[in-house]
Amino acid sequence: MKYIKHILTTVALSLAFCFVLESCSKTVFDSVYGSDGPAIIYPDYKEVTIPSNIAPLNFYYAMDDVVSASTSFSIGERTVTKNGIEVKWGLAQWKKFLSDAAGMSITVKAEIKTSEGVIEDSWNIFVSEDTIDPFLTYRLIEPSYQMWNEVEIVERNIETFDETVICDHLHTDNSCMNCHIHVRQRGDLSMFYIRGPKGGAILNEGGKLRKLELRTDGMVSGTVYGEIHPEGRFGVFSTNVVIPGLHSFPGKRMEVYDTASDLSVVDFENNKMINHPHLNREDKLETFPCFSADGNSVFYCVADTLSLPEKIYDLKYSLVRSSFNPETGMVSEQVDTVWSGPAHNASVCHPKASPDGRWIMFTVASYGTFPINHNESELHLIDLISGEEVSLNSIKGDHSDTYHSWSSNGRWFVFASKRGDGQYGKPYFCHLDSDGNPGRPFVLPQRSPRFYENFLKSFNIPDIGSSSTGLNARKTQKIYNSGKEVLN
Repeated sequence: MKYIKHILTTVALSLAFCFVLESCSKTVFDSVYGSDGPAIIYPDYKEVTIPSNIAPLNFYYAMDDVVSASTSFSIGERTVTKNGIEVKWGLAQWKKFLSDAAGMSITVKAEIKTSEGVIEDSWNIFVSEDTIDPFLTYRLIEPSYQMWNEVEIVERNIETFDETVICDHLHTDNSCMNCHIHVRQRGDLSMFYIRGPKGGAILNEGGKLRKLELRTDGMVSGTVYGEIHPEGRFGVFSTNVVIPGLHSFPGKRMEVYDTASDLSVVDFENNKMINHPHLNREDKLETFPCFSADGNSVFYCVADTLSLPEKIYDLKYSLVRSSFNPETGMVSEQVDTVWSGPAHNASVCHPKASPDGRWIMFTVASYGTFPINHNESELHLIDLISGEEVSLNSIKGDHSDTYHSWSSNGRWFVFASKRGDGQYGKPYFCHLDSDGNPGRPFVLPQRSPRFYENFLKSFNIPDIGSSSTGLNARKTQKIYNSGKEVLN
């Protein structure tokens, strides 16, 4: 009973309390997080590694007493100088400059006049020849998650600042929407969910939309988390009974956990669900499945079923792998442990295999399966060739790092981080070399350097795409109002 005392499972109380927390104005921002040297810039783009096709890294000098500033960017003998406290580039000028800098370092020198004198500083920006897929899809949501009916899914061209709303509450009767995925970073083969009575799984096949009811008798719920096979015929998904609750400990926020969860395979070609008895055991909780790069294996997270919420702190998920038959959709009963949660006294979620087949990345928290509110949440990386874990300690933030996805060349990943202010998730990009060495992460560039200081929504589940989905809110509204295909 002592554990029940510390977690309230009444949803109404959870949401009401979160509303009070989040109704306060945003008084703390992460402008100075990790900014070394006398010049404090935001966003912090010092010593970062970037692709040669990213949007301009606009920033401003975040010290209180700045009067004026001059900033020069140099590659070889070529120099571009920007005057002003806010450093902003035109798209065409930046694109040409960055293209010329591919494979090189940009030297940045700053001369900042303050009320107390002049500050000089310099740093480098490393421009990788490894390009990144140009589209990023994310959900915008209130960070407390109490405003589930004011959500939108947005697609951003990260080479520019162009955005397209794929789906929003205004066109879907204030419905919740989530779990958008690309199939191997393909914009023309993607899926997301719209919840509610008229909702369903929205499958995008080359611009043709299908609304599917991915649930049959015997499943604990409709499908929730998962991936579509690289060939597109099958998908593997979890079915979860999700319970939100509120901690009464200071510093802890809303917890989310499953009281039941299984795995199911979807055959999109033949419109049927394939349920495996060994993936629907009452003594196990299975969730967060994903395919290997070649499509011949399924990775997923599994934990022993416990009495919840009393034993929430004992809930430790492991990462496991089973073989998958891409002809029949069958998942092997043989299970190999990739990373043991109990052995590390920790819990795994959100595994994602790199498209080149080299890496598996996942999030680790101290317990449970909802790491976004766990400050200790961090990304882990395993080399699938050697089986060895590669350290990502150098990129860890001071608050949760979660919800990562890969670029199609396996050289870049993006993740949602609450580093700095601890409230608002933002998408951070990171380069990974062939040996698994990460560069310094950098936040998604915005047209206004002060964007994140004033924006009051979290970027949730950033997902990289090599091409646009071709969707917009009105196209989604049309399929939302259409009939639903029921699988058998």
